[in-house]
Amino acid sequence: MNKSCSCHQPGRGMHRRTFLADIGMGFTGLVLGAMLQRDGYAATEKAWAPPDGKPHFTPKAKSVIWLFMNGGVSHMESFDPKPMLTKYAGKTISETPFKDAQNPEKLKLARVVVVNDANGQQRNTLYPLQVGYKKCGQSGIEISDWWPNLGECIDDIAVVRSTYTTDDNHGAQTQFHSGRHMLDGEFPTLGAWVHYGLGSLNDNLPQFISMGKREYWNAKDGHYLGPAHDAVPLRIDPANPLDYGKPEGDVKAEEQQAAFDLVGKLDSLRAVEYPNDPALDARIKSYELAFRMQKSLPEVLNFKDETEETQKLYGLDKAETRDFGMQMLASRRLVEKGVRFIQVQHGAGGAGVWDAHGGLKANHSKNCMQVDGPIAGLLKDLKRRGLLKETLVVFATEFGRTPGSQGSDGRDHHIYGFSVWLAGGGIKGGVAHGATDEIGFHAVENRHYVTDVHATILHLLGLDSRRLEIPGRKRLEIDHGQVIREIMA
Repeated sequence: MNKSCSCHQPGRGMHRRTFLADIGMGFTGLVLGAMLQRDGYAATEKAWAPPDGKPHFTPKAKSVIWLFMNGGVSHMESFDPKPMLTKYAGKTISETPFKDAQNPEKLKLARVVVVNDANGQQRNTLYPLQVGYKKCGQSGIEISDWWPNLGECIDDIAVVRSTYTTDDNHGAQTQFHSGRHMLDGEFPTLGAWVHYGLGSLNDNLPQFISMGKREYWNAKDGHYLGPAHDAVPLRIDPANPLDYGKPEGDVKAEEQQAAFDLVGKLDSLRAVEYPNDPALDARIKSYELAFRMQKSLPEVLNFKDETEETQKLYGLDKAETRDFGMQMLASRRLVEKGVRFIQVQHGAGGAGVWDAHGGLKANHSKNCMQVDGPIAGLLKDLKRRGLLKETLVVFATEFGRTPGSQGSDGRDHHIYGFSVWLAGGGIKGGVAHGATDEIGFHAVENRHYVTDVHATILHLLGLDSRRLEIPGRKRLEIDHGQVIREIMA
């Protein structure tokens, strides 16, 4: 063995592939050195090294539960009620006292949308609120009546009412996850960056899990970080939680272990020949993890040891809340076992079920009924178990919906101002941060592009996105975002 090799520096471990190459393959020092350089072990003057799995500074949260409502939740009918929509319903914006909502000079915004009719006149007929609202909690934050259970949790929640994005179609789902317009190319999602930057909290479970259906434009996470950083798709089924997650036939554990060992050895030999193949790297890791998960995942997804009261808290006793409630209960059990990032998609299928171009009242009342109770149950359960202080819960959607009507009873996509909220690890509860104008058209106070939400989450996890950059993949300044410090405890 080459004792001058930098892999023998004090405090540095040897990569397992390097070990295999060195003692079992007879490879030259040149190849071995290249592998060490790739893995960040070579002692070059300005060598880049991948993350060591440790936070860059003291974190306030350990895990993230990312709740994403596909289709575009109306901010006016949820967390940013606008009574003026009802008062001036049927009038165009230019016919109301809020005509300056489309005046870029008055608003002092870089970009303002103006809706014109065929004659070039500003025209956007306001559509009334489809639900009542009230002040909730000691903070008195206004929430619509479609979210009564979350209203009970508002003092633990920070609502950001001034989010904006730039993709006005449902590719904005990708944009909210990655921070980049889908036409820019494929970029890692927030969950992938967290997975890339932080080490495991439990080696027997995946650290990045996805539940719920994802459309093709939002189906992957790792992209240039590699497929090893894609989320592991999970079903709430203890008997079959993963695709190809159990043997087809009656295979003894010893036989299966032997098969995994053989595949692992063959993959390791192949990895020496192709040390920079991310697909192979992901494959090796997936085989190693798959065997361990066959026992650990069914245990996590078995709710029989949960009390009847807890199951009711998540809505498992009701048909309309059972499916999403099971995902929320699974999320709590997963963070309890040390899973780092859980990504839950509600309402996929085409554009997403929240996409209410028509029939908004029927659409949103139904969808809110499905998720309101289970999400509130999650927050309450995390809090009473002492887990909320170290678990960051995020509620997001790709955009809001227009203050004006579309057709007779719907709202169109709206990217210029909408709401998200955060709760838990490091978040100051009972806060409504930022504002849209009086009809909910533009974010006009403390405006935040979607990557500001990302920056806040990374910061609370103890990560600096600039220290996660890899050679040849320098990110745009806007990709990093700005931490929303006003909502932090």
